[in-house]
Amino acid sequence: MRAALLLLLAAAPALAQDAGAQRELLQRNQATDKFNLQLRQSQDALKASPDSRSEVEARQLSDRQRLDNISNDQLRDVKTDAQTQPNMRPYELQNADRERAPFRGPVVEVPVKPAPKAEPLLPPQRGIQLETPKP
Repeated sequence: MRAALLLLLAAAPALAQDAGAQRELLQRNQATDKFNLQLRQSQDALKASPDSRSEVEARQLSDRQRLDNISNDQLRDVKTDAQTQPNMRPYELQNADRERAPFRGPVVEVPVKPAPKAEPLLPPQRGIQLETPKP
């Protein structure tokens, strides 16, 4: 009986870390998705014409707010170990990932015009001449 109680007391901190670990993993995934969304939106904004800029900015703001709301809801819904079984944690993380999937998209690189090559610096044709000091 004592061995079981000691085993339970020793395992309790490890189980408590699972909810904390799940929360940290979820926050990291959310931060990655937020960064990717901002990167994609900045690339889209570069492609937008000046006439449609306000529409693009309004849509982007709406998308960011929706992603923030989903992220806050997911963090609020992380269950403690007493409320969920450890084998359900991966399932919960997959569901959270699926909820944020519409905000991900392929990152497309904006083509950049390369800078012209610099002309090499050559010494003068007559060579380097030192001026003689004037008296």
